[in-house]
Amino acid sequence: MENRKGDSIEKQLNYIDGRALYYGFLAGANKIFENQHQLNKINVFPVADADTGTNFASTMRSIIDMVEPNRDVKTTVDSLANAALIGARGNSGIIFAQFLYGFSTGIGPTESLSVANFAMALKESVKYAYQAVTNPVEGTILTVIREWADFIYQIKDSINDFSILLENSIDKARISLEQTKIKLQVLARANVVDAGAKAFVLFLEGIIDLLKKGIKILLTSHQASKVEELSPIFHDEITFRYCTEALISGNGIDQQKIKKEMSFMGDSLVVAGSSSKTRIHIHTDNPSGVFKRLMNHGQIIYQKVDDMAFQNTVASSQRSKVAILTDSTCDIPRDLLDRYQIHVIPLNVHFGENYFLDGLSLSGKHFRKMFFSSKVYPSTSQPSIKDLMNRYSYLFTQYDSVISLHISSAMSGTWNNSHQAATRIAVENRKMTTVIDSAKLSGSLGLLVLRAAQMASEGALHNEIVEAIKQWKEKIYMLVSCTTTKYMVKSGRLSPMKGFIANVLNIKPVIIVGSDGQTHENGKSVTESGAAKMVMAKIRKLLKTGEVWNYAITHFNNIQTANWYTRELEKLIGKPPLFVSEGSPVLCINAGPGTVSVNILLE
Repeated sequence: MENRKGDSIEKQLNYIDGRALYYGFLAGANKIFENQHQLNKINVFPVADADTGTNFASTMRSIIDMVEPNRDVKTTVDSLANAALIGARGNSGIIFAQFLYGFSTGIGPTESLSVANFAMALKESVKYAYQAVTNPVEGTILTVIREWADFIYQIKDSINDFSILLENSIDKARISLEQTKIKLQVLARANVVDAGAKAFVLFLEGIIDLLKKGIKILLTSHQASKVEELSPIFHDEITFRYCTEALISGNGIDQQKIKKEMSFMGDSLVVAGSSSKTRIHIHTDNPSGVFKRLMNHGQIIYQKVDDMAFQNTVASSQRSKVAILTDSTCDIPRDLLDRYQIHVIPLNVHFGENYFLDGLSLSGKHFRKMFFSSKVYPSTSQPSIKDLMNRYSYLFTQYDSVISLHISSAMSGTWNNSHQAATRIAVENRKMTTVIDSAKLSGSLGLLVLRAAQMASEGALHNEIVEAIKQWKEKIYMLVSCTTTKYMVKSGRLSPMKGFIANVLNIKPVIIVGSDGQTHENGKSVTESGAAKMVMAKIRKLLKTGEVWNYAITHFNNIQTANWYTRELEKLIGKPPLFVSEGSPVLCINAGPGTVSVNILLE
């Protein structure tokens, strides 16, 4: 496609090599980047969760980041297909990845591609796309891909120029897209086309732009374009709450067996890829159960869980213009997260080679069972920059700005990754974001987040909330009573020698999380009740310095002591805690079973 000067496109394109194919793909991806807001706005089917644009853009970004163009077509196509399978997100993104995988299987070893070979490979790719979907629905991206590919195949013998071929076929794709309104009632009611199908047509339009305007269009900044406000789109019924995805690797993966096992666990099931690397997408109410079954088929190397019911509520009845984002160490119960529309990015919990998404693919009950039975001591890690970029991309399509509060940077790299991701995506979307290191975790982080979300829901401006959080950080206190130092030694929070002495003396430490975000010993007792009374004595002294805004209690496998604190503090403060909840794995892994944290935020 690129001529000798490197700045325009040849008029006659009888053949394309791997580099030309890659540049065409890059141009199509840029078109999706520019229009991801619009794609989110029209996202209705299968669930109106307003994330098709974000997911498709993420899929494209992953491919671009992973693939190095090669003049050999087969090498480039195989690389594109592999990258798509690894980075695909969402129902349409995985179908598109399977389409590319099918395309790669239809191309033999060759340095360049003719129109005829291109058309035959497309026809083959359609079969793969349909085979991946358990219950194919017409009026979606599947239909548009099939009708466009069929048209290409029909005219392949009369046209041997790629430029003419693609320009002649784009009208067919656009007509097919418009007809998705007729084929799916849910689209007709909302008066929108299918978002995944629209993304595919945009992808084709981006390639045609490259043919018309030349490679210079790839050198310009492609920021997300603003779209006109659409009326809220409501989904009649969300049958299953969680959009759940996994990528597994292994030898001889039986995709038919996976389909059979997964079919009763939800709907919108897509199983794509090969016998060595398989991508799974399903809507389910039991993500933890899905991943538990998939572990029997191969090693889970990627997983994602999105709450579609929550996303649908945000899209149809947004509470504020400022999004509040936090991480799963906040320990806020689901009902409060829903009430204030608080967005949560999960940390990763590792048991040896297996990893899980805190609170999503790993429930509290499942974590407790594995904690006490696993021969490998668990660990945690921060969300990846890529996952955080995807989350910010989604939030910027729904809100004017984002404020995120995270676990202490002294305990996790979450704040750092979030800051990097937010900076990049905020520039692309021309929106404001502030990423705050809470210097706390668990209930203390939860209280800061809830107070910020409450302020946002009352209409406060971005900078007003940020300034308020800075003040609250000086008034938040976290005291932790532990039943043993054994697990603090395992997690590296306490030296083995100090831990040995503490265990010999049967010491129950009292820990505070200071303003530096670090844990510090603040007392010790030889009994659990003695440690709890010591915490209460410190709280009585604290209450003399100011009025309590609210407080929260978190614990790991110690509801009895948590309830004791609740009774004592309610007598002292005059109101019940804002929440009592099971602590996140971060708290549990670092402090061990029996740990209880008391968190107080003053006015």
